[in-house]
Amino acid sequence: MGSLAERLVWPAGGEFRRRKTISGLSTLALAAALLIAAGAGQSAFAGDCDNVVAAPGIDWSACSKTNIMLPGSDLHGANLAGAHFDSTDLSDVNLTSANLEKATLVRAWLKNARAEGANFAKIEAYRSDFSNAVANGASFANAELQRAEFSGAQLANVDFQKAELGRADFDKAVLTGVNFSFANLSRATLNGATIQGPVTFGGAFLYLTRIEGIDLSAATGLVQTQVNLACGDKTTILPPGLKAPGSWPCPPDDKD
Repeated sequence: MGSLAERLVWPAGGEFRRRKTISGLSTLALAAALLIAAGAGQSAFAGDCDNVVAAPGIDWSACSKTNIMLPGSDLHGANLAGAHFDSTDLSDVNLTSANLEKATLVRAWLKNARAEGANFAKIEAYRSDFSNAVANGASFANAELQRAEFSGAQLANVDFQKAELGRADFDKAVLTGVNFSFANLSRATLNGATIQGPVTFGGAFLYLTRIEGIDLSAATGLVQTQVNLACGDKTTILPPGLKAPGSWPCPPDDKD
C-alpha cells in the first residue's frame, strides 16, 4: 500500500516509473500544503497588519508599527495586544478601552492620550511619555515602566500592581484610588502629585521614592520600613501610626 500522498495522486493502471515521479511531486505538494497551513495558523494570531489606517476597533495584534507617526488617531477599542510601537508618536491618540497587553512602547509618545479603561498590562514601555494622559480606570499591572513620564496625567483607579516604575515621574499627576501594591517605585518621583483618595502601597518597594510635600494620610498598606526607605520631609503627611525617620530630608536625586 502506498503513502497517503501516493494514494491521492496514483492513477489506476499506471507504470512504476510514473508512480515514483508522481509520488515525489505529491510529497513536495504535501510539504507545501503543510507550510501554507502553518502560515495560516500563525496569521490567526496576528492582526490586520497590512491595514495602515488607524481606526476604532482595528486589530493590530502582534503587528509592527514602530517609528511611525500616529498623533491624534482614533484607536478606541482596538486590539493592539503584543503590537510593537517602539519610538512611535501616539500623542493625542484615543485608546479608550483598547487592549495593549504585552505591547512594546519603548520610548513611545503618548502625551495627552485618552486611555480610559485601556489595558496596558505587561507592556514594555521604558522611557515612554504618558504626560497629561487621561488613563482613568486603566491597568498597568506587571508593566515595565522604568523612567516613564506620567507628569500631569489623570490616573484615577489605575492598577499599577507589580509594575516596574523605577525613576518614573508622577509630578502633578492626579492619583485617586491607585493600586501600587508590590510595585517597584525605587527613585520614582511622587512629590508634586495630587492624591485625592486612598492609594494602596502594600508590599511596594519605596527605596528613595520622593514623597516630599505630599499628603499620604489616606494611603493604605504603608508600613514604617517602607517609609524609612523613602525620601520625605517635614511637609510630608503620613498615615496615623507612622513617623518621619531621622534620615529625612534626603539629598537631591542624581538623575543619571
